[in-house]
Amino acid sequence: MSDPLRVKSAGTTFAIVEALKQLDRPSIAEVADHVGVPKSTAHDHLSTLVELEFVVKAPDGYRIGTRFLEYGGYARENMKVYRVARPVINRLADETGEHANLMIEEHGLGIFLYKAKGEDAVTLDTRPGMRVPLQTAAMGKAILAHMPQSEVDRIISERGLPKVTRKTITDRETLSDQLAEIRERGYATDDEERIEGMRCIAAPILDRNDEILGAVSVSGPMSRMHDDRYENDIPRQVQSAANVIEVNMTYS
Repeated sequence: MSDPLRVKSAGTTFAIVEALKQLDRPSIAEVADHVGVPKSTAHDHLSTLVELEFVVKAPDGYRIGTRFLEYGGYARENMKVYRVARPVINRLADETGEHANLMIEEHGLGIFLYKAKGEDAVTLDTRPGMRVPLQTAAMGKAILAHMPQSEVDRIISERGLPKVTRKTITDRETLSDQLAEIRERGYATDDEERIEGMRCIAAPILDRNDEILGAVSVSGPMSRMHDDRYENDIPRQVQSAANVIEVNMTYS
């Protein structure tokens, strides 16, 4: 029989870790206030995390330790889609000069698994492990478009359709129409829907049974992502990269 107190304690621990991610080197009091627990509880959990080397106690507050990199790196290296896609993503970034990205779905969110930066790429907030609502990104929409409808409905019910920019899709019917268009043309677009001033083109990565494995994309500023480049050149390059990954996933 499971111990409900132990489960609750584990939830508190990870809530504290999340607080350290959101706050800038907080004190014990700030962590306690953010999580909604007594200072003594926050102190006990932080002390344990420091002892286990997952958290660092610095003079100016607590921060997440680099030991988490070991676990994240292990998780990523054990994903075949990452190992196969990485060199393809690197080439795509070199060819386009922009950001090339790899995303998977996990727990109803889009997870940036890998990013390569081309010579002309602008600075973005994306990083490996970053989680975003699926409907806010071209890769996320490409993934949703190739999921069973029941799974799409479940994700929307659990995660909602949060607004990130003024162009983010927040309406179920609008999203459904876009997903149908994505399936028909083979790629998805993101027109300032996650980051203002940025556009993105993404293609799904499918297995031999047409089940979704992830998505690949190229993102760049609107000043370079327009006209024929946005409507033909980048979509063709992204779809080609996705196809290469699919073939290599099958036969590697």
